[in-house]
Amino acid sequence: MTSRHSPLTTSGRCTLVGAGPGDPELLTLKAIKAIQAATLLLVDDLVSDEIVAYARADARIVHVGKRGGCKSTPQEFIEKLMIMAVREGENVVRLKGGDPFIFGRGGEEVEHLRAANIDVQVINGITAGLAAVTSLGVPLTHRQHAHGVVFVTGHAKPGDQGTDWRALADTAHKAKLTLVIYMGVSGAGRIQNELLTGLPASTPVAVIQNATLATQRHITTTLGQLTDAISASGMASPSIIVVGDVVSGVAAAQELPAQFRAA
Repeated sequence: MTSRHSPLTTSGRCTLVGAGPGDPELLTLKAIKAIQAATLLLVDDLVSDEIVAYARADARIVHVGKRGGCKSTPQEFIEKLMIMAVREGENVVRLKGGDPFIFGRGGEEVEHLRAANIDVQVINGITAGLAAVTSLGVPLTHRQHAHGVVFVTGHAKPGDQGTDWRALADTAHKAKLTLVIYMGVSGAGRIQNELLTGLPASTPVAVIQNATLATQRHITTTLGQLTDAISASGMASPSIIVVGDVVSGVAAAQELPAQFRAA
């Protein structure tokens, strides 16, 4: 017989929490409450120590790194660990950079949890694509410059051809869309060449690295000069590439040679 003072260990729960782009002050109140209540946190690589510090002192913290181009914890292992911990009565928080449902594989994790008859809650976070361009003082949409925005990944699943950049460029040009490209720095050469089939070489582009963090930096250039500008500046992951006329409102980056700056 279980003592009335013994903790319940038969019904855990799981929450996918968006940690936002990095600045802990951009966390939602709901996210902070979830982190503080967790007994087990599974933390992505891009989540800052300042955010993890909200965890209670006796919480177990497991880092399950997910960073493009680096060795990562297998997704299948993470999903099995979540299911096992919930069944053992843990209050599990899967702490993800940005938003769980925007290139965070949150959809896959929800599907696996529900297939195991585990209810899951999702708490949104500010996605890096939004925070990055906001940090430069410009919008993603604008009545004059951009009638919509497309969030797209530059990193295709193995065996998948990925984004049809030519079709996207044509649509973006005709519909006046801002393109926000995640995980695109390593494939910038191909992305640039494909986008140039439908967008002018003079299209403004910004690349923002480590958005909202103290180490944030950015460059502004044009689509025709994108890869040369990335190479000249040493920009690297994690970075967001923003393509479209809204970028024309960003002051030219001082760290780039003049020939790579947008007019």
